[in-house]
Amino acid sequence: MGDAPPDTPSIESAAPQFLVERLDVSLAFYEDRLGFSRDFVYEGFYAGVSRGRALLHLKCAPKLAAERAHRRAGDHLDAYLQVSGIDRLHSELVARGASIARPLERQPWGTRDFHVVDPDGYILCFSERE
Repeated sequence: MGDAPPDTPSIESAAPQFLVERLDVSLAFYEDRLGFSRDFVYEGFYAGVSRGRALLHLKCAPKLAAERAHRRAGDHLDAYLQVSGIDRLHSELVARGASIARPLERQPWGTRDFHVVDPDGYILCFSERE
């Protein structure tokens, strides 16, 4: 990642939008199980949560069950979250009652990561470079 000229616009963050069945259930999961903070709720159907510089938007809307099943079957990620202190984070999330879908393990590409699946089937990968 080279140095860009000082006047080059940059992207500060990204927030994937997850379609959820029940906003209250999703908010409780992200806050209670994953330690995210509630940033906003708009008219009871749209919300934003964050932890550190990771942002997620949650929107009550129908989603395709077949698409969710395809992503789970293929272990396709919905969000990749680069972290520091992965051992402590893993222990914290287990203590919070998060269901770990894939255990903390070393990957051949030089990371250690684990997966969590949220109540709507979204796969989040927490990863740290070694």
